[in-house]
Amino acid sequence: MSDTAGIFIGVSGEKRQVLPLRRANRHGLVAGATGTGKTVTLQGLVESFSAAGVPSFVADVKGDLSGLAMAGDASGKTHDIFAARAAEIGQSDWTLTANPVQFWDLFGDQGHPVRTTVSEMGPLLLARLMDLNEVQEGVLTIAFHVADKEGLLLLDLDDLQAMLVNCGERADELTLQYGNVSKQSVGAIQRSLLQLRSQGGDKFFGEPALDMMDFIKTDDNGRGIVNILAADKLMSSPKLYSTFLLWLLSELFETLPEVGDPDKPKLVFFFDEAHLLFNDAPKALLEKIEQVVRLIRSKGIGVYFITQNPIDIPDTVAAQLNNRIQHKLNAFTPRDQQAVKAAADTFRPNPEIKVAQAITELKIGEALVSLLQDDGSPAMVERTLIKAPSSRVGPLTPQERGVMITTDAIGDKYDTLVDRESAEEILAAKAGQAQAAAAEAAAQKEADKLAAAKAKEDAKAQAAAAKEAAREAARQAREDAKPSMAEKMVQSAARSAATSLGRQVAGSFGKSLVRGILGGLFR
Repeated sequence: MSDTAGIFIGVSGEKRQVLPLRRANRHGLVAGATGTGKTVTLQGLVESFSAAGVPSFVADVKGDLSGLAMAGDASGKTHDIFAARAAEIGQSDWTLTANPVQFWDLFGDQGHPVRTTVSEMGPLLLARLMDLNEVQEGVLTIAFHVADKEGLLLLDLDDLQAMLVNCGERADELTLQYGNVSKQSVGAIQRSLLQLRSQGGDKFFGEPALDMMDFIKTDDNGRGIVNILAADKLMSSPKLYSTFLLWLLSELFETLPEVGDPDKPKLVFFFDEAHLLFNDAPKALLEKIEQVVRLIRSKGIGVYFITQNPIDIPDTVAAQLNNRIQHKLNAFTPRDQQAVKAAADTFRPNPEIKVAQAITELKIGEALVSLLQDDGSPAMVERTLIKAPSSRVGPLTPQERGVMITTDAIGDKYDTLVDRESAEEILAAKAGQAQAAAAEAAAQKEADKLAAAKAKEDAKAQAAAAKEAAREAARQAREDAKPSMAEKMVQSAARSAATSLGRQVAGSFGKSLVRGILGGLFR
């Protein structure tokens, strides 16, 4: 098989170790103690994939992988060592060559910003990132569900914080619908959000969100773009680092179509310091990692874990890593000895090599290699001299990095943060409307109260006025009923006259009556 159909790794005696491109999406492992040559091996792999037209993504933990962007220096201190290695293994086409590189940085300092939205991250990974317990994760999941149901976009941490406040205010209502939503749990999540912000996590959430297809590109010469994530600062927040890379794998899995086993991978993903992904990971997260690693192969993505100790990788994940490059391991402690045995047991045995012993005897730049063959079967393990890299071994200067960033194909697509209307603004507007409505209702209530009081006073005044008017009318009526002074004089005179007349009449009538009675007696 010619090297044009695969990735040249190194030479075992007279045998060239070549990884078939059509088997490169079956994942792999590069392991070894510090200083044994893992980074140089990784650099050589990235170079070869790029030359084959395969883009890659690599986390640059120590900052020295940025040298992939520049050709090796013929006057550098490692040049003679690498030239000698190239001659030793018959690498006749070895030349000093740069690679097409795009730099990325979650914090936007050493590369283009990498952002995603809170919704795209999802509650499971976000709970892992904030170290939430199961109860708090449940409340967070409810917040996501409510936001989705009510059409509220969760783009950044401000949106999530506003949504949590809203859920806390509606705790009684949401508890009846979805289960217990306690204000204590909401408060605990808010405190975790504050810690995440202090680690710079707020810079990771927002828009414009990363378009995964910007990773899967080739340059004008057909070479695969090398996407380098500046992870030296990110390493101070290991959970943010590991959660970001797991999110990246998950997004690739969900974005890319099924392709089965392509002639060459669409993208190769190198996960340095891989143990950080699995440290203290809950069972649900480990299951997700295993699922993504197992299934992403069919999307044409190859995942390569780089770690010091192979036993840092859980068995369920390690079982998916078919292409293995094992540098020297120390066997000073019982754990070291366990790691040596575990590494030895993963290789297809070679009767000519005592693998466990060889692992502790390897030289710098030498490794035990077992790759999938073209028919898909693993090759027997071989002691292999790893090929020399063609690009610079060591970091770029800040000036060199700056030039690369400003002249790459991405341009300023991600450099300016966009803050469009989302949950925070919508909830703030609703709160403002509610406050205005409450203020208006309170003002109307007060106005109604004043109006009622005034009406009561007016009614009271009217009743008093009516009562006074009635009294006055009655008095007037009485006054009107009394005779005037003249009438009284006339009435008095009339009474006097009547009295005098009556007396006169009574006297005359009496006399006549007496005379009549007496006359009758004496007749």
